[in-house]
Amino acid sequence: MSPTTDTNTSTNQHTPSPADTRVAVVTGGSRGIGRAVSEKLARDGLAVVVNYARDAASAEETVAAITAGGGRAISVRADVADEKEAAELFDRTEREFGGVDVVVNSAGRLALSPIADLDLAALDAMHRTNIRGTFVVAQQAARRLRPGGSFVGFSTSVVGTQFPAYGAYAASKGAVESMTLILARELRGRDITVNTVAPGPTATDMFLEGKTPEQVDQLAKTPPLERLGTPEDIAGVVAFLAGPQGRWVNGQILRANGGMV
Repeated sequence: MSPTTDTNTSTNQHTPSPADTRVAVVTGGSRGIGRAVSEKLARDGLAVVVNYARDAASAEETVAAITAGGGRAISVRADVADEKEAAELFDRTEREFGGVDVVVNSAGRLALSPIADLDLAALDAMHRTNIRGTFVVAQQAARRLRPGGSFVGFSTSVVGTQFPAYGAYAASKGAVESMTLILARELRGRDITVNTVAPGPTATDMFLEGKTPEQVDQLAKTPPLERLGTPEDIAGVVAFLAGPQGRWVNGQILRANGGMV
């Protein structure tokens, strides 16, 4: 199935951006950290393409929140692991806004289980989104980003903390970290930065699902700051990496986790 191109956005949201307006594609941009990133980049003056895979209503809510604040945004459905749909996502962005300057790949899946017990179908689905999806979106970013652009991927601080039950998830995100410096070096000479943000425990629906209040409380107390991160905390880090003050940070894994290992 090709991406939906007839989104429920009003006509003023499709007005082409001025030539000097920067444009961001945020995959998984309708909920959680992705929504916070979409809204933050819009507040910073970027036109934003909010990508989603299934939840059109949440994507439209995100677009509405951005446009209510005076920003420019559209929503586009695409499976990030499908190269044809991902290519159409970027084609649509270029048609609507003239180009691409920032790509944030926040689309992801989480499946928790001891390695001995994990359903391999869940493993395959998670790795399809987290590894193949990241690769496909990075491939499009490498082909499309304009000079001065940025690609920001997402890992997890569990790659370092290595909590039980996170083996498959951490493995998928370890692959993302391995791509980061390689892609930065492959884009030598194009004035494009490539970085990955690795959040610690962050209060999103994906993180909270399936955890008891006691487990959440324990994780909240793990960082020295003794709280969970918020989507806005992570969005601020992404905005820094995608903005003018982050231009000298390249090929790095930035662990935004309140002081965890």
